[in-house]
Amino acid sequence: MAKPHIFRALLSNPDRPYRLVNDTRSLVLARVEPAFDSSARRTGLLGRQSLPHDTVLAIAPSNAIHTFAMQFPIDVLYIRRDGTVVKRVLALKPRRLSAAWGGFAVLEFGAGHPGVAATQVGDRLRIEEGEIESGARGL
Repeated sequence: MAKPHIFRALLSNPDRPYRLVNDTRSLVLARVEPAFDSSARRTGLLGRQSLPHDTVLAIAPSNAIHTFAMQFPIDVLYIRRDGTVVKRVLALKPRRLSAAWGGFAVLEFGAGHPGVAATQVGDRLRIEEGEIESGARGL
């Protein structure tokens, strides 16, 4: 049996919308776009011109990323299985490497995301079912 993790609900009902919430700061961060299979993890944000501020690419399992061939900078949160933030990287430029010991998943946002700027190492994140509401805090 697999160890429990933050994405369990999303995996059991992948056709439903999910959002990422910072429980520590009561912020809705973004809608979740999963990258859980090998192909999706390998592709990531490559080939995209940007990522909407209401979207996070969740790459799991992973504790390292690269931005080679990317066309825009990103904000990154590394989290443990339970959703605890272990590292935050703001405005990671193209052609860079980044990693976090103890990370289970990488959350990639468009650079300048206000919710990521407000999130700190040690904050607890969770995934919940639901749409992003217009005017949601953190966006």
